Amino acid sequence: MEIVTLIKRCASLLDRAVEPLVEGAPLTLQELDFLVPLRYEEEPVIARRLAEDLGLTQAAVSKALAKLERRRLIERAPNPADRRASLVTITEEGKRLMDSLFPRRLTVEAEMFHALGGARAEVLEALERLAEVMGDHVEKTAGDRRR
Repeated sequence: MEIVTLIKRCASLLDRAVEPLVEGAPLTLQELDFLVPLRYEEEPVIARRLAEDLGLTQAAVSKALAKLERRRLIERAPNPADRRASLVTITEEGKRLMDSLFPRRLTVEAEMFHALGGARAEVLEALERLAEVMGDHVEKTAGDRRR
């Protein structure tokens, strides 16, 4: 239980630290998180991959992408290789918004984690291990439910 409590506390503190950056901006922190991988990809991204990368359900990703599309921050197109999948690209307006907000977010995060000093590598290693264990568990239990 203490692991879950700490994860939630860290997530909340991170949100509180970066939330002021999006006050008055035309998007939320979660929507900004959707634009990040799109901004740095050369090719369109399959929506399903966004769901996997962000750890969200396809339904949640579809809903968020619809909002971003209505605001003309992304564009979706059918995938010629798979009609069930859509290809997502960021628009020029989405790039402009990303380029104004994301560097400031990185600065806030760098300032916050600077105090870790030499322990940064250990913390990253522990978090990567935690994410791996949790991901393995989710995959296993999802497989068990399908049987």
